[in-house]
Amino acid sequence: MITLADAKRVIQAAEKKAEEIGQPMNIAVVDEGGNLVAHVRMDRAWIGSVDISINKAWTSRAFDISTKDLAEQSQSGDQFFGIHVSNRGRVMIFAGGIPLKRGGQVVGAIGVSGGSGKQDHSVAEAGAAAF
Repeated sequence: MITLADAKRVIQAAEKKAEEIGQPMNIAVVDEGGNLVAHVRMDRAWIGSVDISINKAWTSRAFDISTKDLAEQSQSGDQFFGIHVSNRGRVMIFAGGIPLKRGGQVVGAIGVSGGSGKQDHSVAEAGAAAF
């Protein structure tokens, strides 16, 4: 289970990393069922990235894989090609979503959007590390 306190700790660590790199972000945390626990839109973060951050977290939990890794496996000719059109288009196949694990079991995920894929992933990693 991911509590609100857990989600706030994850978001706070992710916000700190986003501030360090100078890129405002949208940061979402979902629980084991993919339900939103908490979301933050940092000042000046793109409005269009609100939904993307939530969907990155959902995708990462739905498939128990980082969205960066899913993206690599969903290229033309690979095993998950076309997955992004499943689930009514909710699946995000670019970096920024990372599963959150407790005791080796996925119990939720973080999703980050607002910068480059590399920036999104690094901010998500910082948040996940705080979990």
